[in-house]
Amino acid sequence: MAVRFLNRDVSDLCLGKPALRSIPENATVAEALLLLKRSGETHLSLWNCDHSSSVLEKAKADYDGCHCVGKISMVDLICFLSKQEHLIDFSKAFEVPISKILPKGDSIVRHLDPNSSLLEAIDYMIEGTQNAVIPIYNNGSTDSRRKSSSLRSTNHNGVEYCWLTQEDVARFLLNSIGVFSPMPTFSIESLNIIDHNIMTIGYHDPAISALDSISLANIEQTALAVVDNDNKLIGEISASTLAYCDEDVAAAITTLSAGDLMAYIDYGGPPEDLVGLVKMRLQEKKLDRMTKLIMEEEFSASSSSSSACSCSSDDESGSSRNGSGRFSSSRRSEAITCYPGSSLVAVLIQALAHRATSVWVIDEDQNLVGAVSFKGILKVFRSIAIARLKPETENLSTQ
Repeated sequence: MAVRFLNRDVSDLCLGKPALRSIPENATVAEALLLLKRSGETHLSLWNCDHSSSVLEKAKADYDGCHCVGKISMVDLICFLSKQEHLIDFSKAFEVPISKILPKGDSIVRHLDPNSSLLEAIDYMIEGTQNAVIPIYNNGSTDSRRKSSSLRSTNHNGVEYCWLTQEDVARFLLNSIGVFSPMPTFSIESLNIIDHNIMTIGYHDPAISALDSISLANIEQTALAVVDNDNKLIGEISASTLAYCDEDVAAAITTLSAGDLMAYIDYGGPPEDLVGLVKMRLQEKKLDRMTKLIMEEEFSASSSSSSACSCSSDDESGSSRNGSGRFSSSRRSEAITCYPGSSLVAVLIQALAHRATSVWVIDEDQNLVGAVSFKGILKVFRSIAIARLKPETENLSTQ
């Protein structure tokens, strides 16, 4: 039954998913920032619609002449703006095409046919695909949320596209967890899915020293653990939290320690004392343009606080923006933890409930042991299907 379940069409997971909204790959950093704030999206899809493009030739498929070549998020923009050369000249950095700062990797975004199997999608995700782009066919009118967006539609000759993430697939599998019994009740330690090769930073270490690790965590859909001197877990810096921030966080990364950065990006907005500390250190570094940006963001947030909206029940990201464009997120920098003896299904529920890219594994003394990611969990479900497929294949060969 598990094999049959994983052979179902991947388009089944697209039911109820909103169509992608897109921006051209030649859009600038400034344009991407504006659209992310206005749209309420955490990621934007980038499309190449040049029929003669080498990108399309490489894809070996013609999607009505257009192909999704990547995605961009606030995390990518924050990491880009945090680099020293861009802090000095923000105006120049804002004019850089976002195609220049796309996360590297050919398989981060991959087109799949709607009749591709769920198992095929899982295979690609294990290999590194973050988003599977699936064609969807809508004859009805667009919903009010999409009408109000200033983003371009991915509608081509009546075909629109959605994308599926590792989290989407994991949630779908949880809804039919009984199909894979009894494996989900086994401990994560016995299933050997605890990743001990994790990225960490000390609580008092400069956050800027971990800029490359933050970028890598964004690409690999993991997180950066913040630990004390005894390797005890204090919190995390994750892409799922940074995605709900504004570009002023680049200044915080440049000036604050890892521990202070956690407090700065925590939902509810940064504490006033940390904002003051960031501005003071920027002035010491003679980064006047960045200081001005912080002051503008602070004024914008305070002047529109009375118009802050609450999360709607159909908001897929679980977040909302207030009038300033600043997110109010349900994700915090508090780390979600489990133990080596925790069951697979328990860890999966934790990850989905908190929308965490990593569930940290600690021992009884609170020492950090490793982490479990969606990719590791998907490997288990795939192994179940492969293990059950072998006897069926052997029986057929003996007949």
